[in-house]
Amino acid sequence: MYEALLWRMTAELGTGGPLDRVVAGHEDAPGPSAVALRLLGTVHRLVLERRAEPLARYYPSTGGHFDLDAAWPLLEDLLDERSDDVVSGLARPPQTNEVGRAAALVGALLRVPGAELPVRLFELGASAGLNLRADHYRYSGAGGAWGPPDSPVRLAAAWAGVSTPTDRRLHLVERTGCDPAPIDPTTPSGRILLSAYVWADQSDRLERLRCALDVAARVPAEVRRQPAGEFVADLRLEPGHCTVLWHSVMWQYVDPAEQAVLRDHVRRLAGQSSPDSPFAHVYLEPTRRAPGADHEFLVVDEQWSHQSTGPARILGTAAAHGLPVTWER
Repeated sequence: MYEALLWRMTAELGTGGPLDRVVAGHEDAPGPSAVALRLLGTVHRLVLERRAEPLARYYPSTGGHFDLDAAWPLLEDLLDERSDDVVSGLARPPQTNEVGRAAALVGALLRVPGAELPVRLFELGASAGLNLRADHYRYSGAGGAWGPPDSPVRLAAAWAGVSTPTDRRLHLVERTGCDPAPIDPTTPSGRILLSAYVWADQSDRLERLRCALDVAARVPAEVRRQPAGEFVADLRLEPGHCTVLWHSVMWQYVDPAEQAVLRDHVRRLAGQSSPDSPFAHVYLEPTRRAPGADHEFLVVDEQWSHQSTGPARILGTAAAHGLPVTWER
């Protein structure tokens, strides 16, 4: 559905229509800013909020059946009549708090020596904090199954390749994240906004999100409105605990200066680590294995349990929305 819409938008650019007017000022935006996803997410939010009733008839997320030729003139009408709402939505980076990516993050954490200690979990770009509750989801795949058997969030066939050590247990004693614009997943407006950034015809992802929102309603997690660099600057290790910093598909939204600050703080925490207070940095990001190589969604961990630099380990690859993860080690 979104591929078809984007091709039609591409053909309409430069014709002087409503699309040109709402995207004015974004002509030179770099690819990682994801203007297309901002636009599609904003339109989807208006559909879910019942502020675009005619268009909703063609959105599967509201029970409709997509038909490009029928939907396109209604979409143009929406861009024209609600241009202020659309322009405002374009100013906000996509909030894709994708639950499928938890499979990569949890699978990596199960491979981290030191995670047998109580885990203090911190997340950058946490959005609504759904993946801060990742230990409350059920995963299955190579190695068996892991997580509460009665969890409503069931990530089937999540793991392929090298077996995941599903006999390990995780004990999370703290779950805190940061985000420039955190979303409260326990409110109706927060639930709609999160749903808006899921592609409207991807029913499996929408169902995973719905179930994860149910988990969020009963499992507390804190997401602070705070820049990533400032958040990590406040982190300290604690004896008897494994401190984990993780993130997924957010690095592209962080400017280079703040990325450098974050790397400095990761090195600081690594230097403070010890066997009694290990530190791990785990992430799923579009990354190159080597200069000039293609981007892949790599699952990477860096871990330290003493005062020395831990090498980054590529653990595997994942699909853009997390499933499946193919483990290499």
